[in-house]
Amino acid sequence: MVKPGMPYLDVIRRVKDELKAPTFAYQVSGEYAMHHAAAQNGWLNLEHVMMESLISFKRAGADGILTYFAMDAAKLLNQ
Repeated sequence: MVKPGMPYLDVIRRVKDELKAPTFAYQVSGEYAMHHAAAQNGWLNLEHVMMESLISFKRAGADGILTYFAMDAAKLLNQ
């Protein structure tokens, strides 16, 4: 488990490559709050940035992502 996830995408990749073990990222509450605050100020589209942040974990090599966006992402993916 790599926590916090966003600032350590490179660590996620190294853990995945070097340890050859299932690797998980934890998107901490501060990252979640930061995205929401920026969206409330009109600086970004919350759905787009939510999905991009989750995809970045997968690109880095995470097998799973623990996130406060789980329910919102699931609803969006099921549309």
